[in-house]
Amino acid sequence: MAQSPIIQSAYAPHPTLTMKAAVWNGARDIAIDDVPKPIITAPRDAIVHVTHCTICGSDLHMYDGSLDSAMNKGDIMGHEAIGVIEDVGPEVRHLRRGDRVIIMPVIACGDCFYCAREEYSLCDRTNPSDAMDAMYGHRLAGVLGYTQLCGGFPGDQAEFCRVPNADLVCVKIPDDVAPKKVLGLADVTVTAWHGCELAEVGEADIVGVWGCGPVGLSIQRLAKLRGARKVYAMDRDPNRLRIAESFGMIPVDVSAAGYRSEISTKHKIMKAVGVEGDSGDTLTDIIKATRKRGNVALIGDFFFTTNNFPIGALMEKGITYIQKLLELVLTGKYDPSWMFTAEDRLENVGECYDKFFSHEIPGGLKVVLKTEYGRQLEAAGRYA
Repeated sequence: MAQSPIIQSAYAPHPTLTMKAAVWNGARDIAIDDVPKPIITAPRDAIVHVTHCTICGSDLHMYDGSLDSAMNKGDIMGHEAIGVIEDVGPEVRHLRRGDRVIIMPVIACGDCFYCAREEYSLCDRTNPSDAMDAMYGHRLAGVLGYTQLCGGFPGDQAEFCRVPNADLVCVKIPDDVAPKKVLGLADVTVTAWHGCELAEVGEADIVGVWGCGPVGLSIQRLAKLRGARKVYAMDRDPNRLRIAESFGMIPVDVSAAGYRSEISTKHKIMKAVGVEGDSGDTLTDIIKATRKRGNVALIGDFFFTTNNFPIGALMEKGITYIQKLLELVLTGKYDPSWMFTAEDRLENVGECYDKFFSHEIPGGLKVVLKTEYGRQLEAAGRYA
């Protein structure tokens, strides 16, 4: 594997100062703990004082125990956050202390074959995980707060985050933009746009989106923005279907048809013994519903296998659209704030994970978690 000055996953700890962070203690046990504050570890690092972060649906794979074998007790969670630069390494060129930034989830070197093609999530140089090689036949880029498979980098559901290769991974944003508008760009909106790109959604298209969580709803809204004539929204959650309908989508309750294999005794046994990780029902439905020579884009996290086919190896996304989407937000053409239907303190992150897993977040979608620093800035009218 090629060496890189940003390959080190663990951060250097401050000798005396600590911070609050959401740590993984085991299945369904994520809680706030006091851990060492990070300091500059490599020359291209930045330390970001986090103001706002959130829980992603993909974090639930770690919460519910599906990825226990890829986790270490004490791992810091999170890969969607915004904050203010507190310190930078000597080789950081475009960021300064006090800059407000989005922390992008994917850690890329900027120099390898894939980074030169702006396929940053395929970076060859930032993920030391041999286990991913074994699973997928290759390794993808490192990701903040997302298992040892993705490099074991500490995440940003914390008061501070060490960001490797900060010139590329941090995106500067204006000081006065409302936090929800830019927090929604950290992962969800760029992932959704990537789905629209893969499916080549354009004028007068008819689009079906399976899933009405924040990413699915974002795909639906962005498909409309790109000119889609009709968008069908498929889900089993009545509240999320109502949200989709309120956005002008055509809701389809798939529970009327049912997912037979995932509730069958056979599937439960297969999953329990590791023969199958994910049900193939949704993918089967998608393929059958697509017109001849139509396009299918797979965005959800199939980490494992479907009937022994390593579908996870096909699923990773290359996120390259942040500047375009930031422009859409800053010019008022798109506002991702709608996905945040609740607010809470970072200190309550464990309870928020429980509610998110059970679909009990008020409003049914995502929660903004505010650090003490973020609350101080809001109280001072920083983002008014």
